[in-house]
Amino acid sequence: MNVSRETKERLEIYLELLRKWSPKINLVSQDSLKDAGNRHFGDSLQVASLCPKDAKSWVDLGSGGGFPGAVVAIALGDRDIDITLIESDQRKATFLRTVSRETKTPFAVIAERIENVPPMKSDVISARALAPLEELLGFAEQHLAPTGVAFFMKGESWRAEVDAAQKKWRFACEAHTSVTHPDAAILEIGGLSRV
Repeated sequence: MNVSRETKERLEIYLELLRKWSPKINLVSQDSLKDAGNRHFGDSLQVASLCPKDAKSWVDLGSGGGFPGAVVAIALGDRDIDITLIESDQRKATFLRTVSRETKTPFAVIAERIENVPPMKSDVISARALAPLEELLGFAEQHLAPTGVAFFMKGESWRAEVDAAQKKWRFACEAHTSVTHPDAAILEIGGLSRV
């Protein structure tokens, strides 16, 4: 990972917390924990690298163990950007607040269901392994600013998800090939409206 020394140190603290908490509250699978540097942190860092220069707010939906939201907050720590993680599971929300405190990385955590959170009107929203694209676009409609952009991390079936979503939504979509899996993609979505 090509990151600053300070970012690397914070990610190492985060990884230790992940190893400690994960067996108790199932943040990530035990299998994926062995390759967390690439599978979770590397995967999330590539999303941070796509952040628009003028973005002032970022909301991560269904953050779980903090991917990509908490990693994005650490990676963009030197920028003036408000980052909020939405996670309805109280134990996972507590973990995320611990990551913020222990890594000295400011980000907000809202322990509530995504659909119950008042509209955030964020410049950027993100989600990983949360829901089908069609459903994610409903969340984007609620929480994304009109000129904002969404980054949704998707696996091998991302093309089929885009096709299905286009039956109900209009949107611009650019697929960035994932650096951690050649068949996966980060979908960069904007110009969202209902059909």
